[in-house]
Amino acid sequence: MGDTFDEIPSGTIGDIAMKGIVLAGGHGSRLYPATLAVSKQLLPIYDKPMIFYPLSVLMLAGIRDILIISQSEFIPLFKKLLGTGENFGIRLEYERQNEPRGIADSLLVGADFIDNQKVGLILGDNIFFGQGFSPILSRAKSDNRGATVFVYRVNNPREFGVISIDHDNKPLSLVEKPVNPKSNLAVTGLYFYDNDVIDIARQIKPSARGELEITAVNQEYLRQGRLNVETLGRGFAWLDTGKPDSLLDAAHFIGTVQTRQGIKIACLEEIAFSQGWITADAVRERAKNLGASDYGVYLKTLLK
Repeated sequence: MGDTFDEIPSGTIGDIAMKGIVLAGGHGSRLYPATLAVSKQLLPIYDKPMIFYPLSVLMLAGIRDILIISQSEFIPLFKKLLGTGENFGIRLEYERQNEPRGIADSLLVGADFIDNQKVGLILGDNIFFGQGFSPILSRAKSDNRGATVFVYRVNNPREFGVISIDHDNKPLSLVEKPVNPKSNLAVTGLYFYDNDVIDIARQIKPSARGELEITAVNQEYLRQGRLNVETLGRGFAWLDTGKPDSLLDAAHFIGTVQTRQGIKIACLEEIAFSQGWITADAVRERAKNLGASDYGVYLKTLLK
């Protein structure tokens, strides 16, 4: 199967500068009954499971040591789909979050995993696509102190955490679902933090809905003057797939881009191969295992 973790010297697997977390928890109640028996992040978005898309973002950032957080009943399914991450040249671990205690709670669930590293956190139902994304991720990851949020211009800012910035891209305010938004820049479900985030997450109090809000974490970094902003411009797409209509929109978007351009979005094996994390033999074996599927055929074209 090509590269395995046993073949990689201890201490070199993963990006020593940053760990990654994919939060694939929650009940997916806005998608009921489709998610009564399966995790939302296992639903297909066009030709691949939803969780491939957030995983691809962390991999594009060069992050190879990743924790997936989900409900106990779904973790065996994620393991069946993704295994140890060996097929993708990464290392995957799994932790439980049986009740939706808030996005910031994932930082506490993953505290031992994060250890003394920085961390990239992404929500399992977020899709990002755009030319030149890797350099943006690399720039944000290289910041040694503070936090970075990725923001996107939306038409309905009242539904999101909204940030206002000055002419130098410095954040001025951050409000969760404001009645009167000061801007239409929404904070997406992708966040990069230094190691201080664990202590900050431990100190915040639950909101009125009983959850540890990620906005509260980001507001503390803003208060300390250590919140950075990366604005995703016109060449980017950010899709939140939490509702039936947005799920369908995402599938249409992915299908249209892939069909017209002849590429695949969030092909984990392709990212790993281009990064030098897996060998051509590993890609060939993976393509064989996926058979005559369109995805398997695509993997074969990578070797031509």
